[in-house]
Amino acid sequence: MKIIGGSLRGRNFHMPFGISPTQNLVRKAVFDILGDMSGLEFLDLYAGSGAVGLEAFSRGAKRVTLVEKDLRCAAIIKENIKLLTSIDPQEGEMIRLIEGDALMTVKQLAQARKKFDIVFFDPPFERGLGKKTLKTLSAYDILQPNCLVIIQEHNKETLPETEGRVRLVKAKNYGSSVITVYQDQSEL
Repeated sequence: MKIIGGSLRGRNFHMPFGISPTQNLVRKAVFDILGDMSGLEFLDLYAGSGAVGLEAFSRGAKRVTLVEKDLRCAAIIKENIKLLTSIDPQEGEMIRLIEGDALMTVKQLAQARKKFDIVFFDPPFERGLGKKTLKTLSAYDILQPNCLVIIQEHNKETLPETEGRVRLVKAKNYGSSVITVYQDQSEL
């Protein structure tokens, strides 16, 4: 796989065996929606290979936090961060890996008073984690006003129109997956 835009465009990175990565077409669509990433805080839950978070970093995100529970995937993410950025993935200020459960990490980030402009997650398909993660995000105060929450989920999953402060603003199918975009409505 390759980074498709920004300062690291064209650079290759490693993929963990046995995961379904966010494909280039879908990654491009996500970043077309997001536009300019300069100065934004980006959270990538269920990070897998780290492809989406690394793409956000390449496109100018101020800080990227990747969260991955699977130790095998986390090891690949560490390799990818070092390969592409020369940053220590556990000490880095600009890009950081948290090895742990996504839902528990959201709670810990709230306790640490961390806030994000963009939250992306692509949980393992057909486990109901999209809806559960959206509820968890709504229950804890980690979303900046007007932030975007972007979910890649199997197209058989049904997500709500609203959840807490976020409201569905766009959904588009890409093969068997759908990209769903929510926006925080607290200041609109």
